[in-house]
Amino acid sequence: MSTCSSSSTNQMAAEEANGSVTMLPGVEDKYGGVVTEISHPMDPSAFSALLRTSLSNWTLQGKKGVWIKLPRHLIGLAETAVKEGFWFHHAEKDYLMLVYWLPKEDNTLPFNASHRVSIAAFVINHKKEVLVVQEKTGRTKGKGIWKFPTGVVNEGEYIHDGSVREVKEETGVDTEFVQVLAFRQTHKTFFEKSNLFFLCMLKPLSFEISAQESEIEAAQWMPWDEYTKQPFVQNHELLRYMTEICSAKTNGDYEGFTSIPVSEHDQQGNLYFNSLDLLPRH
Repeated sequence: MSTCSSSSTNQMAAEEANGSVTMLPGVEDKYGGVVTEISHPMDPSAFSALLRTSLSNWTLQGKKGVWIKLPRHLIGLAETAVKEGFWFHHAEKDYLMLVYWLPKEDNTLPFNASHRVSIAAFVINHKKEVLVVQEKTGRTKGKGIWKFPTGVVNEGEYIHDGSVREVKEETGVDTEFVQVLAFRQTHKTFFEKSNLFFLCMLKPLSFEISAQESEIEAAQWMPWDEYTKQPFVQNHELLRYMTEICSAKTNGDYEGFTSIPVSEHDQQGNLYFNSLDLLPRH
């Protein structure tokens, strides 16, 4: 045991003997539960005893879910928590979150984040040429297939911002978000997580291409008809639907979802909706 850990344990034992510390520090959440963040090293046996005392007290208080946030440097305590009945809920690069359900009835704790968000960017210029790429990695690598720029939306990033960023990164072309044209949900994709895939239309603001060296083999402006005639597109059900939607939008026969900023309580976000059919009524 380290000197720091021993010192922390001895201090806690002394405090417990004086009756000043009997439970882990916790903050009540909005759903009748408790969140405790472990910040100091301690002996596993002392941690186990403290956990048991805390769980007993929180049960008497009628608490529901108990969340323990373990920073990376204290990850060794996770085994102790699991032995006391906790299970892993999720992990980030600098912490592990464990959870325990106190009531006897079935637990109503939320699952870990279940979806990843990705986009495909439909960028068409005044010549009816679409911006396409060939990738260096993935299923289309080395097959000569031209596809829309695609990518994953980053944590804390809005869909419309992510689509603009991905196009810029892969092709060097500046764009302006226009609409979400459609989206698809699939399950068990990336490490068994589900995926929400948004087809976004963007307006080009520049036209010179500078392909991303690390991921993109080639990029170009391709005539729309040439793109749609690729066997890969014609034989792929999702891509056929996507080309039909994009063609209808280009011809003025389809309306997608524009984005407006909205706030709810203390949260700021974006609402995507069919503004053409709704806004004239206001």
